[in-house]
Amino acid sequence: MDNAILEKMLALKDASLEELHAKYAELFDGKKAASNNKTYLWQRIAYRIQEIEYGGLPAEALNKLKELTQEYDPINNQALRSYAVERHHASRDRRLPIPGTVINKKYKGTEIRVKTLEHGFEYNGRVYKTLSAVAKAITGDHWNGYSFFNL
Repeated sequence: MDNAILEKMLALKDASLEELHAKYAELFDGKKAASNNKTYLWQRIAYRIQEIEYGGLPAEALNKLKELTQEYDPINNQALRSYAVERHHASRDRRLPIPGTVINKKYKGTEIRVKTLEHGFEYNGRVYKTLSAVAKAITGDHWNGYSFFNL
């Protein structure tokens, strides 16, 4: 990578949120950033700087990514997600991921993995009826399951 490009990216690493928003608007044709997360903005800006300098992904690669998303990614593919949710319990809470999804959370230095089932959640080999029950098993205290798992 060219040192000038690297210096441009690193100079923005410690920029304020306002500076990052201004740079984002400059590089993305006046579009307003959809996030206030400094790390996210810096990464998007750094990628865009490289994209301008070296060119973006070839059309063939973009088409392949779209094809793979259509076929294999029910989380980001709204058509597959809608079908999967309809196929399962009609009154299922829309905040929940589709069955088979693994929810990851780091809690007190431990990586927690909870698998979403059609009717419940699996954690450490046990099936729980609600996310709140899983959170209580983990912490020993009552938690709102959606809040605990940031859903």
